[in-house]
Amino acid sequence: MKIAIINYGYGNLHSVAKAFEKANFDFNLNSNIEVTNNPSKIENADKIVLPGVGSFLDCSTAIKQIDGVYDAMQENIIHKKNKFMGICVGMQLLADIGYENQECNGFGWLPGSVEKIQVSPEYKIPHMGWNEVNAIESPLFKGISNNSDFYFVHSYHFKTAKENIVASTIYSSEITAAVQKDNIFGTQFHPEKSHNNGQLLIKNFIDW
Repeated sequence: MKIAIINYGYGNLHSVAKAFEKANFDFNLNSNIEVTNNPSKIENADKIVLPGVGSFLDCSTAIKQIDGVYDAMQENIIHKKNKFMGICVGMQLLADIGYENQECNGFGWLPGSVEKIQVSPEYKIPHMGWNEVNAIESPLFKGISNNSDFYFVHSYHFKTAKENIVASTIYSSEITAAVQKDNIFGTQFHPEKSHNNGQLLIKNFIDW
């Protein structure tokens, strides 16, 4: 199985690649994991991972500026229906629109918008650190106890239809922690920084 981790200049590429390689080795999954921005490799991968660190606008712009990358993703994920995992801003880009810094179109693969987290005064922004995640039944959370901790770093969150939300967390109010629709999956938290729970989630994605 070929897994393409997309390199577009944003995201914890080294950490994400190492986390996938570790899960691949520890669980004996025999996948070929490659960090790439080659459209041909992206289009022909069995699964795609899109990391993301930075602003919605910067990440969206960077992907679309690399010739052929967005089109290859669209072909692989939307037309071929291969499995996709977005991490942090990589998940947020699934939305129709984002409002970080300025209004910016997303991929429009899941309905919704990315908006600043609204918190009461005793909470700080960005939301940073470990938080319990409440997951509903999903193959991506197989073997992970409900209310397990995952690591978050973000100031904006994905507001989408309830049927697309497979996990949530509480930070002043309920916010989206993970989304899934058909072959598309995304996490607001960073599985590559979430120790054993993150490794199990990555294993579940590779197995998915």
